[in-house]
Amino acid sequence: MQTSQIEIVPFGPDHLEAAVALSRQAGWPHRTEDWQLALALSDGMVAVEDGRVVGTVLVTPYKRDCATINMVIVDETMRGRGLGRRLMDAGLLIAGDRPLRLVATTAGLPLYKKLGFHETGTVLQHQGLAGDIAAPAETEAATDTDLAGIAELDRLAFGADREGLLSYLAGIGEFAVIRRDGRTSGFACLRPFGRGEVIGPVVAADLDQARKLIKHFIARRPGRFLRVDTTAETGLSPWLAERGLAHVGGGITMRKPIANAAADPTATTFALASQALG
Repeated sequence: MQTSQIEIVPFGPDHLEAAVALSRQAGWPHRTEDWQLALALSDGMVAVEDGRVVGTVLVTPYKRDCATINMVIVDETMRGRGLGRRLMDAGLLIAGDRPLRLVATTAGLPLYKKLGFHETGTVLQHQGLAGDIAAPAETEAATDTDLAGIAELDRLAFGADREGLLSYLAGIGEFAVIRRDGRTSGFACLRPFGRGEVIGPVVAADLDQARKLIKHFIARRPGRFLRVDTTAETGLSPWLAERGLAHVGGGITMRKPIANAAADPTATTFALASQALG
């Protein structure tokens, strides 16, 4: 059977159960709630054969600034038939003329390169049961009034307006902040994800501040399973490993086109919201 007999249709809530099954087949830890988050912030398509979902792609727009392409999965029985390309073509149509970002697996790298994406870095996935750690004195729990400042700091670091994402995360998780001179100079988010909880995004002025924000949540979660997705250039990875969060994998960051809105040097993203959402 050829891929021409497979229909590409809009991703709706009724496809969530099948999408969870596909991600489990791929070895990903996503729960139904994690897919619901991604779908709530995204537009997407699914590939359907005889009523069975055999592929997915989501596109998460951050207003007109950029978009991430994510959750690209092809059923293992359907690989090698060009279905990944068809799903990506559908995703590119959704994204329109926005600059694009994604995190690629090694297997997906050749396809993304053919589609004009360029390698820009490496994501390092850390997870595990963190040991006991003292809570830093400089951090504090964020309040609702902090969200505007958090969104602005994230915009400076990420180079795009992600207020919608951050508002959603505030509804399902919690934020911590560091203030300097009465202003928010760093923040971190903790929320349920997969096997436990994920810390991210983490945006800070420097590495020391990022560590303190992560310590804020580790100290409150002794013995809990935690995950942090950082990037190689931040220098955070060795410290995470020392805290008991082992490096277990990751991906390759890519952009199309290579040039994009420059992030502000006064704020750096030290941990991603997720590999899907940036």
